[in-house]
Amino acid sequence: MAQSQVQTQKQQQALKQTTSVNQMQLLQARLAELPVAQLADCIKTEMDDNPALEAMQPDDHFDEHEDTYDDSQGNDQDDDFETISEREERQSQLDDALNNLGMDDEDLPVYNNNGGYYDSHNELSYEPGETFYDSLTMQMMETVLTPRQREIMEYIIGSLDEDGWLRKSTLAIADELAIYNDIDVNQREIEQVLKKLQDFDPAGIGARSLKECLMIQIDRREDSTEKTLMKRVLNEYYEEFTKKHWKKIQREMALDDSTAERLYEEMRKLNPKPGSSLGGIMGGETIHQITPDVYIDTHDDGTVTFALNNSDIPELSITPSFLDMVRQDQGNADTMSRQMREALIYVRNKVDLAQRFIDAIKIRRNTLTMTVRAIIHWQHRFFEDGDDTSLQPMRLKDIAEKTGLDISTVSRVCNGKYAQTRWGIFPFRHFFSDSYVTDDGKELSTRSIKAALEELIKGEDKTKPLNDETLAQMMAERGFPIARRTVAKYRELMGFPIARMRKE
Repeated sequence: MAQSQVQTQKQQQALKQTTSVNQMQLLQARLAELPVAQLADCIKTEMDDNPALEAMQPDDHFDEHEDTYDDSQGNDQDDDFETISEREERQSQLDDALNNLGMDDEDLPVYNNNGGYYDSHNELSYEPGETFYDSLTMQMMETVLTPRQREIMEYIIGSLDEDGWLRKSTLAIADELAIYNDIDVNQREIEQVLKKLQDFDPAGIGARSLKECLMIQIDRREDSTEKTLMKRVLNEYYEEFTKKHWKKIQREMALDDSTAERLYEEMRKLNPKPGSSLGGIMGGETIHQITPDVYIDTHDDGTVTFALNNSDIPELSITPSFLDMVRQDQGNADTMSRQMREALIYVRNKVDLAQRFIDAIKIRRNTLTMTVRAIIHWQHRFFEDGDDTSLQPMRLKDIAEKTGLDISTVSRVCNGKYAQTRWGIFPFRHFFSDSYVTDDGKELSTRSIKAALEELIKGEDKTKPLNDETLAQMMAERGFPIARRTVAKYRELMGFPIARMRKE
């Protein structure tokens, strides 16, 4: 019997460790994706929710060093993200205290304000306020998908606008997946994954048009006369519907006043912006002002330095009173009353959550630093002259290999982030570009090709626009030996019509 108890205890401990790791990974992934403005809000929310987490006082705050990369000298500098301080000594004591708490304490139930109880381990979940992305991601995790489909869906979710619509074409998504995620996918696969996403809540998510958005919502309804009439309105009288010509719709569909009124009320219940019901991608706020996540400066001697924007990010620590409670109660579990033991578990869980959050913030800072450093190394010429034609072919896979990070981590770090440079503010995605290999094996950046082609087309004589053959010859003279069909492909991708359509 004793042996069985020991086995059960070990299984529980292993499960807790696995759960802890999974929750930490989710927290790291979540914070990695947040731009600096969102991160500041997230930290404030977490501090409000967790009394064991506090901002360090100005006297205790250490200065963040400026990270420098000088490509002309070819030196990668070692990361040095922490300094020895009293805070680290307190943290060491905290780790010892947490590790030595007995299993008996951890297995007690914790009572909530409603008089019920739940397992104390459930409190380890991190929920600082669900966002649009979080809700869809959680639904994705509960959906049966292949690893490939999951990657595609993650990218589609990240491409939705604040209304929950997908404004990009499946062709554009296929191109971006090839560039950013190194996934060769066709439009049919994207359509299949998008169809699964459109089954998520709220109804209408992932729609590409108003009609599709409303039709998805109608299809979710139970079969009824109203449902049939609503679908008929969209399929047969969509133009009249968008112009609110209800009298005409009623007359054409031969509806009596009572039925027309019910139909009108049901149609008004449809939501053209399903994303708004989840608070929007940014938690209910549409951010118009871009806040740079990193400042990149190019000096006259060719040295490129950068510094993370931590101006609104407080340095966090464990609340001393919570830490003292954990230390003082260590080893006294057997002599405690039930209420005292329950209080200790509450404190321990809050401290554990606070420490995980602090660690996740550090990891975010480290991964962002490594990623920015790698981008500067790869695209040093661009940071010197600010010319898009200087951008070298670079994929997320390249940065992942250089930093040793997982490609999904690099994708999250780059998603939605901006860098302020001497040449302006750019999204991180601007520095990435697919490659085009010429017949002689030369690798060219597709972004450079597009930039050069755009310059030629915009600078042409509009009374005698250049045809694709002439553009191909001029591109070759500029160092871009591409075929006429390649010129046509990129011209169409950039939205330029054929020569005769550009004539004025």
